[in-house]
Amino acid sequence: MSAEAERTIDSWRLTLPCTRAEAEAIDAAEIAIDAVLMTTEEVEDDVERWRLDAYSEAEPDAAMIAAIRALVPSAADVAPLVEPLYDEDWVTLSQAGLEPIREGRFVVHTSAHPIDPPAGGRAFLIDAGRAFGTGHHATTSGCLKMLDAMAGQNFANIIDIGTGTGLLAFAARHVWPGARVMATDIDPMAIDVTRENAEANAIAGVELIVADGALDDAITAAAPYDLIIANVLAGPLVSMAPELAAIATPGATIVLAGLLETQRDQVVEAYAACGCTLLQTDRRGDWTILKLEAGRVRYVPTRPFDPKGRDGWALDI
Repeated sequence: MSAEAERTIDSWRLTLPCTRAEAEAIDAAEIAIDAVLMTTEEVEDDVERWRLDAYSEAEPDAAMIAAIRALVPSAADVAPLVEPLYDEDWVTLSQAGLEPIREGRFVVHTSAHPIDPPAGGRAFLIDAGRAFGTGHHATTSGCLKMLDAMAGQNFANIIDIGTGTGLLAFAARHVWPGARVMATDIDPMAIDVTRENAEANAIAGVELIVADGALDDAITAAAPYDLIIANVLAGPLVSMAPELAAIATPGATIVLAGLLETQRDQVVEAYAACGCTLLQTDRRGDWTILKLEAGRVRYVPTRPFDPKGRDGWALDI
């Protein structure tokens, strides 16, 4: 028996070329396909040279292939590349090309590329894998930069909604060591990964909760929060606006990410309706990070929370 025959298939990857416009539409949409979709710019500043990768646990069948093809009309005449991924392939795939990133006092690196932090800074070991948030995506690195810039402010009660790998909660713990820090995610696997990463980075004192947005008794019991971080997707951000505003202290800082620049107005309007004011934006390519201030009077919702738009909020972007 060959060595390849002895290997265990972990999952499958389907690859098709696409355009930047198609990639943006995929990233912004709520898509009912049982696969994790990732789009990548193949040639810098070439709007025609992008790639769509679809990762699934089972081998893509004809129906899945047709559904994924429909997302990229420009590839109508291209045969999709469908290939198995073995257990060890995920390690190689996750670490390849992930050079350390630097944002202010923070350095984020993988096991394959260790690096020392700057003087007075902090290095985080975050290996890519089962949860989103290695710091290499513009939304996560933009949040790191924003947290670094807020180091002169004082926060006592911090929550990171949709924590992924825990990176932003860890950064908050470093900048405000005396604060209470809570990290939540709708995906139990993400919380498991965050716990592992906290141990690997010797991070103590971050409370971990599996929760849908802010809809958990432990979250509301610990409210109000003077710093709220939510790096998810635009749809869930809009849906969660009333519940995030409701757990904010008057004048609290709210950092939102995971939205495209084309979705900024929609997100800002949703939070403005809850008394929040836009203070700052950081645009990184097609993505935008928002810094808002909660109203001077604590927001009280006038209707039940609406979960519409929350599907897929933990997708990798």
